[in-house]
Amino acid sequence: MNLFRTQYDWVRLTRETLFQYCETLSPTDYAKKHEGFSGESILSLHAHVAGCYQGWLGDRALGKSLPDITSESIHNVQEMRELFRKTDELVYEFLDKFDDNWDHTVEVTFRNGSQADFTALWLFTHTMTHEFHHKGQIVKIGRQLGYAPPDTDLIEPMVKNPTNH
Repeated sequence: MNLFRTQYDWVRLTRETLFQYCETLSPTDYAKKHEGFSGESILSLHAHVAGCYQGWLGDRALGKSLPDITSESIHNVQEMRELFRKTDELVYEFLDKFDDNWDHTVEVTFRNGSQADFTALWLFTHTMTHEFHHKGQIVKIGRQLGYAPPDTDLIEPMVKNPTNH
């Protein structure tokens, strides 16, 4: 078993639950900006999450030159699903490259010129926890709009014997 692939598959499972929830929102509510969240919308938060995976894992760790993701280029949940399909491919490429080399460091130069080194394990952990942070915000915005969210917490997908924990 590839531990980190399995872990990411679980992230994708919770993301699918979130996508199904977002499909119950009206298109207007999916794209509606909320002042309580710095003017962000559910759509823009989703795009920001994909951009984080792309920036940290694609651009920085894999050295790819990828176009910036903007929420203006995405109009609905189906287009967001397609963006995340491409994001999944990028994450799996990252996992394949750094499998058994999680201590490999990537030097990052920020816009202000400062630099820092991050391990591949840190990069992977950062992008996943970042997604879960924003997943919580997305659910909160939906709740404020009057939509009842499903449980999007990470729950093991298959319990073989529920009476034997």
